Amino acid sequence: DGANWIVPSLCIPIRADVRKFNFAKLAEAQKSLSGRLFDVIMMDPPWQLASANPTRGVALGYSQLGDDIISSLPVQVLQDNGLIFVWIINAKYRLALSLFKRWGYHIISDIAWVKQTVNRRIANGHGFYLQHAKETCLVGLKGDINKIHGLDRHQLKGMCSDVIYSERRGQSQKPTEVYQ
Repeated sequence: DGANWIVPSLCIPIRADVRKFNFAKLAEAQKSLSGRLFDVIMMDPPWQLASANPTRGVALGYSQLGDDIISSLPVQVLQDNGLIFVWIINAKYRLALSLFKRWGYHIISDIAWVKQTVNRRIANGHGFYLQHAKETCLVGLKGDINKIHGLDRHQLKGMCSDVIYSERRGQSQKPTEVYQ
């Protein structure tokens, strides 16, 4: 339920209908306030699931968006030099790769979140072919890594793991460790 969710430090969550949201105005406001566009973008698109009964009876607490709508989001206007983190579902992996290219990013890594129960066991979920016990977040780079404000790429090398072992949270809530 997101009632107890706390915004991570230095984050600006956008809770809006992205089909009508003015991304160019957001970019303009960011640039006027800080002198630059966003350094990091974290996205968790509400991907349209693949089949008529994809969740096998588990109710989704949000509306899904079709590939055409997610593909039309003008994410490219939000960054000149920066990192993007996009949570994906298995069925949308190829689409996400094409979106990275369209938006001007190249993939530099991915993060696997292995979901655990409160007893630290692997928390199997629903999946079409296999029970999913992990989620994937693709990491992309746009522009020059040396021009990302506050990021020293020499200190960045090897500073964190690409696997997060963390307790499963509320529906669609991602692990707080991804912000560290």
